[in-house]
Amino acid sequence: MKSVVTTIIASADAAGRFPSTSDLESVQGSIQRASARLEAAEKLAANLDNVAKEAYDACIKKYPYLNNAGEANSNDTFKAKCSRDIKHYLRLVQYCLVVGGTGPLDEWGIAGQREVYRALSLPTAPYVEALSFARNRGCAPRDMSAQALVEYNALLDYAINSLS
Repeated sequence: MKSVVTTIIASADAAGRFPSTSDLESVQGSIQRASARLEAAEKLAANLDNVAKEAYDACIKKYPYLNNAGEANSNDTFKAKCSRDIKHYLRLVQYCLVVGGTGPLDEWGIAGQREVYRALSLPTAPYVEALSFARNRGCAPRDMSAQALVEYNALLDYAINSLS
């Protein structure tokens, strides 16, 4: 799994050199932000079900056509799968917060997603809406510290951009 440290080492290795000063500064910055990332991961873990439910409700509110027969939210099985997918993305964001890199999202949430969604005729806009809602609902200091919220939002933005 990719983290800032493994990415920098792999990059330097591929270039046949030792990590540079700027490489090491990137690692140092990641270490300095680690407590904020872990705070965000902890807060998300404690509230994952609520955040996922609110995000799911927000995407269905924005896209009510999904409730029509044959659409992605038209029966209990489809509803459970949609909710599960939103929770999956939030859990991947949580994993990324812990490792300090986008590896979990890249490897388990982004790779091949467009092909899967296209093959299953699933729209990505509702997922973008759900993750956007999760990003916009966060509030410092109510939910977490300002720095933790910055780390959390950056990863949500990364996921949103990958789905857009």
